[in-house]
Amino acid sequence: MSRHLQITFDAHDPRALSVFWAEALGYVHPGPPGTDLPGSADRAPVAEEVFAAWDEFLARVGVPAEQRTAKAALEDPEGHGPRLFFQQVPEDKVAKNRVHLDVRAAPGLEGEERMAALEAACARLVALGASRVSRHEPAPPLSAGFLVLADPEGNEFCLD
Repeated sequence: MSRHLQITFDAHDPRALSVFWAEALGYVHPGPPGTDLPGSADRAPVAEEVFAAWDEFLARVGVPAEQRTAKAALEDPEGHGPRLFFQQVPEDKVAKNRVHLDVRAAPGLEGEERMAALEAACARLVALGASRVSRHEPAPPLSAGFLVLADPEGNEFCLD
C-alpha cells in the first residue's frame, strides 16, 4: 500500500514562503473546507483570494488573529506531486539541510543545452526571491550538472 507524502517547511513567514514555492513549482493554495473560491478553467484562485478565505474561515472557527498566518499549504493542481505544508517556527535555520528538494527543470537535456535550461530556470527563481548558491558542471557519467539555490528563507534546493 502506497502512502501520500507531505513535505513540511519550517518558516518565519509561511504565507510568503508558500507563495514562492507555488510560483516555483506551479502549485496552488487550497481553499478552506466548504469554500468555493473564484477561479476559472484557465486560472486558479490567486494567493490573496485564498488567504482572505482562510482568514475568514479561521476567524469563524475561533482561531485568534495572531495565529491565522502561522500555516499555509500547497497542492499539485494535477494531483501527482506531494502536498507542501509551511509552519511558523521562531528559530532561524542554522545548518545545511540534510534533506532537500530537487526541482527537475531540465529532464532529458544534456550538456550545454541542459545547463542553459537550468540557468534560465535559475534566473526566474532568483527574480522570485531565491538566491543562487553554486553551479556544478556536468561530470559524466555520474552527474549531468546542476545548480544549487536557496529559497527566500535559506532552504537549499537543487535545479536538476
